[in-house]
Amino acid sequence: MTMKYQSEFRQPEAIRKVLGRIHERCSRPWTIMEVCGGQTHTIARYAIETLLPDAITLIHGPGCPVCVTPLAMIERARILALEPGVILCTFGDMMRVPGQGGDLFEARARGADVRIVTSSLDAVAIARQNPQCDVVLFAVGFETTAPTTAMAVKQAAALSLSNFSLLAAHVRVPPAMSLILSSPENRVDAFLAAGHVCTVAGVEEYPDIAERFSVPVIITGFEPLDILLGIEGAVRQLESGVANVENRYARSVFADGNPLARAAVSEVFEVVDQHWRGIGIVPAGGLKIREAFGTFDAQQRYDCDPGDVSEPRACMAAKVLQGLVKPAQCPEFGRGCTPEHPLGAPMVSTEGACAAYYRYRSTEIVRLAHD
Repeated sequence: MTMKYQSEFRQPEAIRKVLGRIHERCSRPWTIMEVCGGQTHTIARYAIETLLPDAITLIHGPGCPVCVTPLAMIERARILALEPGVILCTFGDMMRVPGQGGDLFEARARGADVRIVTSSLDAVAIARQNPQCDVVLFAVGFETTAPTTAMAVKQAAALSLSNFSLLAAHVRVPPAMSLILSSPENRVDAFLAAGHVCTVAGVEEYPDIAERFSVPVIITGFEPLDILLGIEGAVRQLESGVANVENRYARSVFADGNPLARAAVSEVFEVVDQHWRGIGIVPAGGLKIREAFGTFDAQQRYDCDPGDVSEPRACMAAKVLQGLVKPAQCPEFGRGCTPEHPLGAPMVSTEGACAAYYRYRSTEIVRLAHD
């Protein structure tokens, strides 16, 4: 039978069976954090938390690369966009992320040439088509998008494109998970790890996390049944007093991930400590362009230091990203902060927890529960 990898993970009968097992096995309170914003949107869209035992609390982690891109980096992109002769390329989610001086849409309204691309390689093509301009790619993302950015740099090097550079803000997920678990405010009993990250990066960093912090790590997909299978695995381990890495997304994730993609990233980038918006410095939490490709580093080419920047005081995005509060607990949620007028990045990004809560805030108990 041909697998479609979607419809069979939304089947009501399969969902009811897994829910039944979760209710049977859960005997005490557990707090489970899903790392990926895509998983958060599935949980909100299908009201999954309303189907679970009252003892299970789902909290939402920093699984949105747009949301954790530092405010200073947003300001650097805005400054570069306003440079004469510069074409700034970025992904659509970055356009409305508020910086201290405005967002990239506002920069474009002031005359900046800001272009939305769907692939890092699109920016290389734009550089070839516009040799009279300097093209800067503002690249963000987890391990999933870093390979395409690496390939863009490699292609630019092969073509000797002197008018292409990169403002890189790529981050790595496992170190952020470790930092959350190390916090005195930590309340995570188990993780649902991001399946798409593991598809690229593999699973080699997770056993150490599970062992050091005695926390189950369940690698999970993005459909309703994926999420519930991940929760079931977490509850089963927690109730049994064990903490292992479990792959519930085996149709996509292999132990070593994608070796070719990993090799490209390793060639172009090196692992560094990185500032995550709302979290702080994450040891080994980011990627920096290697010196061998330093001519493509926009921060070396341009003076784009934004100086001191500060977050809006009313925004609780930092606590949302750490799983300390849920979006609706912010006094500004849906009032002073909406997708049209966001205070913070989680209300803008398609993977942001605040955007998920706002979009699905009127969702009733998932239809699948009543079928």
